[in-house]
Amino acid sequence: MVIATSVLLGSCAQETKKTEEAGPLIGRAEVKVENGILTPEVLYSMARVSDAQLSPDGKKVLYGVTFISVEQNKGNRELFVMNADGTDKKQITETTQSEQNAVWIKGGSEIAFLSNESGSSQLWVMNADGSNRRQVSKLEKGMNAFAFSPDESKVLYIADIKSGKRTVDVYADLPKATGRIVDDLLYKHWDEWVETVPHPFIASVTEAGLADTLDIMEGEPFECPMKPNSGIEDLSWSPDGKQIAYASRKKTGKEYALSTNSDIYIYNVADKTTRNLTEGMMGYDIMPQFSPDGKSIAWVSQERDGYESDKKRLFVANLETGEKQYLTEAFDYNTDALTWLPDNKSLYIIACKEAVTHIWQVGLDKQIRQLTTGQYDYISMHTAADKMIAIRQSMVEPSEVFAVNTQSGEAKEISFDNKAITDQLTPAKAEARWIKTTDNKQMLTWIVYPPHFDPAKKYPAILYCQGGPQSTVSQFWSYRWNLSLMASQGYIVVAPNRRGLPGFGQEWNEQISGDYGGQNMKDYFSAIDEMAKEPYVDKDHLGAVGASYGGFSVYWLAGNHNKRFKAFIAHAGIFNLEQQYLETEESWFANWDLGGPYWDKSNATAQRSFANSPHKFVEKWDTPILITHGEKDYRILASQGMSAFNAAQLRGIPSEMLIFPDENHWVAQPQNGILFQRVFFRWLDKWLKK
Repeated sequence: MVIATSVLLGSCAQETKKTEEAGPLIGRAEVKVENGILTPEVLYSMARVSDAQLSPDGKKVLYGVTFISVEQNKGNRELFVMNADGTDKKQITETTQSEQNAVWIKGGSEIAFLSNESGSSQLWVMNADGSNRRQVSKLEKGMNAFAFSPDESKVLYIADIKSGKRTVDVYADLPKATGRIVDDLLYKHWDEWVETVPHPFIASVTEAGLADTLDIMEGEPFECPMKPNSGIEDLSWSPDGKQIAYASRKKTGKEYALSTNSDIYIYNVADKTTRNLTEGMMGYDIMPQFSPDGKSIAWVSQERDGYESDKKRLFVANLETGEKQYLTEAFDYNTDALTWLPDNKSLYIIACKEAVTHIWQVGLDKQIRQLTTGQYDYISMHTAADKMIAIRQSMVEPSEVFAVNTQSGEAKEISFDNKAITDQLTPAKAEARWIKTTDNKQMLTWIVYPPHFDPAKKYPAILYCQGGPQSTVSQFWSYRWNLSLMASQGYIVVAPNRRGLPGFGQEWNEQISGDYGGQNMKDYFSAIDEMAKEPYVDKDHLGAVGASYGGFSVYWLAGNHNKRFKAFIAHAGIFNLEQQYLETEESWFANWDLGGPYWDKSNATAQRSFANSPHKFVEKWDTPILITHGEKDYRILASQGMSAFNAAQLRGIPSEMLIFPDENHWVAQPQNGILFQRVFFRWLDKWLKK
C-alpha cells in the first residue's frame, strides 16, 4: 500500500482519536490464494475501484478504492492519485470515513469530496496531495452529492427533506407511537419507508463555508434525483453557471407508482424560474448535459410511459430554437452514459451491443463509431484535454482504470489495484457461443469454464438465469452473482442472453413483456439442452440459479423442467404473480410486464401472465431447492420466498431457506455476502457433486 507522506498534516492526533472511535482502519488486504482458485473469501478481499476522474489538464487521475473488512463487516473507501499513464500512484487519504464523490477543483490543485469525519456527510476540500484537509459545509443533515459551478463560486448539492406527515404530526400526544398512517401509494420504496425525498440545493462557496443556501425545488414534494438509482449525473450546470438542468418525475402517490414519466427541467439561477424542456415526452428523461458552448443539451430519453426497460435514446436539443434531434434512431441499442466532446458536434456514449459494453462516438450528424472493442464491459468514462480514462471489467477480471486512446480505441490498464491477487489466480475462461432457439433465432450464450478445464473430464453445469428481467448478461463482474466464482468451484456455467434482454435490438428485448413463462423459458431450455450434449458436461448433474426475475425463472423451471435439473437456487424471486402485483411498490412495472391486473378477466395478456405464475405448478415440483431472500426487499417482498419455501416443505421437497432480516434486494454486507456464497455452494455441491 502506497501512502502519501503529506496526508492530513497537522491533524494526526485528532485523526488517531477518530480512527480509534470508528474501529481499525480498513486497508488493502494481503491475500494468499490457495491452489490459484477464486473463493468467496478471496473475492471479498479484492479492492473495488470506482469513479475515475481526469484532472482538467489531463495529466492526473483521481479515483476511489473500497477495501472490505469481513471481520468488521463493512468497507472503507480511500482516494488515490496517479499520473495519466499510471505512474507515481499515491494513496492520498487514510481515514475511516470513506471519502466519496471526489472531484478536481482549482484547476487540479485541489480536490473536493464528501466525508463523514464530522459525524455526517459534509463537503470537504484538500490539496491534490491530500494535505490541508478542511471542512466546507456544516449542514444539519449533511449532503448526498454535489457539483461545483464552472467558476466554482457556487455548489449544487443534494440533501434530503421531509416527505409527508408522521403519526406524531397528527397526534402530538403520541410521540412514541410506532404505527404509520398510510393513505396513498408509494409509502415504501426499494428498502425504506418513504419519509424523506432528495432535493437539489445551491449555495455560494465562501471562506467561511456555504452561504445563501436555496432549495431550487422549494415547496415541491417531488424527488430529485430519482430514487433508487439516480445520482448527481441527473443534474448539470450550464458552462456559464447561469442555468441548471435536472431530471425529476414530478408525481406523488398513486400517480408516481403508475408512471415512469420524468422530465428535464431548466432552472434559471438569476430569476429562479423553471421550464420543462421535455414536456410531452412521456417516458424516463434523465442524465442532462449541456454542450461545452452551452448552446445545446443532451440527455437520455425513453419514449413510453410505464415501461422502464424501453430503449434509452440519445437526444440533443438546441436551447435557442428548441429543436430536438434523436441521434440514435438507427442504433438499436441503449445509451447508458454520455459526455460531450469539446467540438460541440459529437458525444461519447456507453452502449451494450451483443453482450459486451463499449464506448461509442455519436455525431450530431447521427454518424456512429465504435471506439473500444474486445470481450469487456466499460462501465464509466471521463475525458479532459483530449484524453480519456475508463473503468473496465469482464467476467474474469474485476474493475480497473484504463487509459483509452480516443483515436484507436486501444486501452491500457493503469491502476492494477487487484494485480497482487489476480496474479495468484488461475482464471476461469468465458467464451461466447451462439445457440439456435426453438423459433430458429440465434442466441448468444456465455459459457464459463473452470480453471484447469479438461475436456476429457465431466463437469456438473449451472444454468444462470438473469434478473431484470431486461438486463443483459454482459461481461459483468459481480460480488453477488460472480460467474467466475461459480466456475472456480468446479462448475461449467451456462449464461444465455435469452429473450427479454437488451443488446440484441429492441424486438429481442421487448418479447418478454406479457410473456413471462413463455419464449424466454424455451430459450433457457435451448441453452442447457445444447450444452448437455457436450461430452464434458455431466447431463445428470445440472442445476439452475437466479435472482429477482432469475428467481422467478428458477421457481417456474422447478415446475416445468421435466427432470432436467437436480438442484435449484432462487434469490429474491417472484413466486406468486398475483401476490407480486399487489405487493411491489412500483406498480408501473407489474402493469407493463404482466399486461395489467389479474382481476381484469377480459385482458388476455394479463390472464396468460398470471396463468404462468410459478405457484400454479408446485404440484410438479420434484427437485431440491434453496431459497434466499432479504426482509428489507420491498421490490419483491420476502413473503414470496417464504411462500415458496413453505410450499416446498409441505410438498416434501428437500429445501432450505436463508433469510436476511437486514438486507434488501441485494446481499450487501460482507459477512452476509460470504454466508450467502458458502450456503450457495454447499447446496450445489450436495446435489450436483454426488
